[in-house]
Amino acid sequence: MGVPETQWAQVIEQVGGPAVYKQIPVPRPGPDEVLVKIKYSSVCHTDLHVMRGELPMKMKMPLIGGHEGTGMVVARGELANQVKIGDHVGIKWLHDSCRACEFCQKAEEVLCPHAQMSGYTVDGTFQQYCTAKAAYVSRIPKDVPLDAVAPILCAGISVYRALKESGAQAGQSVAIVGAGGGLGALALQYAKAMSLRVIAIDEEREKQQMCMNLGAEVYVDFTQSDDIVKDVRAASPDGLGPHAAIIVAMSEKPFQQAPMYVRSHGTVVAVGLPPNAFIKAPIVETVTRMISIKGSYKGNRQDSVEAIDFFVRGLIHIPFKTATLKDLNNVFDLMDKQTIVGRYVLQMPD
Repeated sequence: MGVPETQWAQVIEQVGGPAVYKQIPVPRPGPDEVLVKIKYSSVCHTDLHVMRGELPMKMKMPLIGGHEGTGMVVARGELANQVKIGDHVGIKWLHDSCRACEFCQKAEEVLCPHAQMSGYTVDGTFQQYCTAKAAYVSRIPKDVPLDAVAPILCAGISVYRALKESGAQAGQSVAIVGAGGGLGALALQYAKAMSLRVIAIDEEREKQQMCMNLGAEVYVDFTQSDDIVKDVRAASPDGLGPHAAIIVAMSEKPFQQAPMYVRSHGTVVAVGLPPNAFIKAPIVETVTRMISIKGSYKGNRQDSVEAIDFFVRGLIHIPFKTATLKDLNNVFDLMDKQTIVGRYVLQMPD
């Protein structure tokens, strides 16, 4: 496939942004890399955190963000034998890891101290052509729409892993906090596909209708609740509270509330990343009710295979809107105002 010398990209030139839409050279793949012609790239809230410099690791600068890109392989290095020219692939948050440390050998590559992240420590998918390690791209069947599957590559994998981390079993109940957003809508569907009973927690009637359509059994509007702990417990099938809570919200308060309404021996899984926020829980109640509180950060390569397979089998339907690469900063503004229902997917220019 012919590869041009230059391309359009959104480049963060300084911490805090904005991203600058400009032409830059097309990168060339290294020996173990592939060059992917990006067709679509979903926009994740992590991309906004990255632009603002709100994550702990040192970021590349200048930087091309994005880590939910889909497209086709148009070039490859001599050692990149895992994929072929023309294959449809996805580029995820995890770009590479050392593959030798304790975490890598336990399939916890995202915890590798030498891990490289797409759109953070290396350039990501907000560009027409992107390099990626051949061993870390996700295979996508050619009959799968590349725009619809893009959010699976971070949002889908993240919430799927979080549900696995919760330990909730088929038939048990799980609260999804922030269920009307991009992560929440996916978490709700994965939970249903895993035979979990879902209590959706969010605000606004538009989000309520979407959550119920996606399979929630109960919807709790926290803006209309005088006692969120009482209401969420009452919403569980037996009134004892959900077995787990997956928190994808972008404010601090839900992280303080969840340990109070999950049932005894329940688990609270933190996924959302509100900046400068803390998780607090009363020690006596946490101990005597044996509450577990844990974080869940992305997923490994096998999680990505499983998460994509749920989508391929038609069990996950992602509410999304399409914008152009030029629109990235506008999408960030909407994200900052927390007015996005579902997900935004950017289409690359021809």
